[in-house]
Amino acid sequence: MADAADLKPLPLDALHRRLGARMVPFAGYAMPIQYDGIIAEHLWTREAAGLFDVSHMGQLLVEGEGAADWLESIAPGDFKALQPHRVRYSLLLNDDGGILDDLMVTNTGKSFYLVVNGATKHADIAHMMARLPAGLTLHHMEDHALLALQGPQAVTVMSRFDLTPESADQPDFADLKFMSGARWLWNGVKLGITRSGYTGEDGYEISVPNSHAEALAEALLAHAEVKPIGLGARDSLRLEAGLPLYGHDLDPGITPVEADLAFAISKRRKAEGGFPGAARVLDQLFNGAPRKRVGLSVEGRMPAREGATVSVGDTQVGVLTSGGFAPSLNMPIAMAMIASDHAADGTAVDIEVRGKRIAATVVPMPFKQKNYVREGATK
Repeated sequence: MADAADLKPLPLDALHRRLGARMVPFAGYAMPIQYDGIIAEHLWTREAAGLFDVSHMGQLLVEGEGAADWLESIAPGDFKALQPHRVRYSLLLNDDGGILDDLMVTNTGKSFYLVVNGATKHADIAHMMARLPAGLTLHHMEDHALLALQGPQAVTVMSRFDLTPESADQPDFADLKFMSGARWLWNGVKLGITRSGYTGEDGYEISVPNSHAEALAEALLAHAEVKPIGLGARDSLRLEAGLPLYGHDLDPGITPVEADLAFAISKRRKAEGGFPGAARVLDQLFNGAPRKRVGLSVEGRMPAREGATVSVGDTQVGVLTSGGFAPSLNMPIAMAMIASDHAADGTAVDIEVRGKRIAATVVPMPFKQKNYVREGATK
């Protein structure tokens, strides 16, 4: 565990402490793991709106002619076809097609805005800088915080804010749908807002200058629908939504196909390749991978944790990558990386937990239905 003196404070550190957060080390920062309790915060986010401080994440700007082509040289997305104000989930790959990180990419119309994981951001930046051609710039937005407002009441809360669009060609805020975003002015402060998140719920991620982060957080928390939510509930929410966590469900030895993230390989890139590790990844895509990330429903009440072995009979077939109790479902669930021969939905397996074998079943993910508001929705 990191020494408290070595931890960086978040821009909202003082606010978290005033709100009574229990702070823990995470990705080199002191971060709130809970305020009122993980289960209560989890259920509040599912029912109302939770405010998360995710300022540990890396916010990057890629600028210059040819930025889309360069992004396609390090990730398998079709960024040349990504329209202004649209967001795409993608994967930073090594030369063997292993996942160095997962990230969100937004075409701002003038540049590409990237959000990468906090624990890997410095390695990501080094990887990108080593491959950055002349004429492009990569800017780490260390002067910006990142807040996430998640839950079914997030749109109600945000509709009360007086937001002025930065440009005439961007969507009206009321028309913003899942995986789209733009910039708005709030009390003279420029905010970058995307309709996205990591909980499976509707909501927004908001990039705000550090100097105005506390004012924005307090303005959001002033609404009765909003409560602060910590890392503990963020993890249980993403697990229910079947969303992988880098360093647990994803790592440099796992390919997009093995991670069950082949959707992040755009149609054109499947045909053309040209991304790192394309030969291996496309071979797995078309001919099958030896293993696969799957969801497991776990019998009983005891949660199974990362690292537990998964067996069929006397044969180990995999290992748990994430696990815990699902408050919305009132049952333990898990993700595992297991041999493809045993990855079909309905397959019965056993998990070893504290020396005991607990029955589990391979099930489809997400465990909890996502509530995104997609293009064409009337909500």
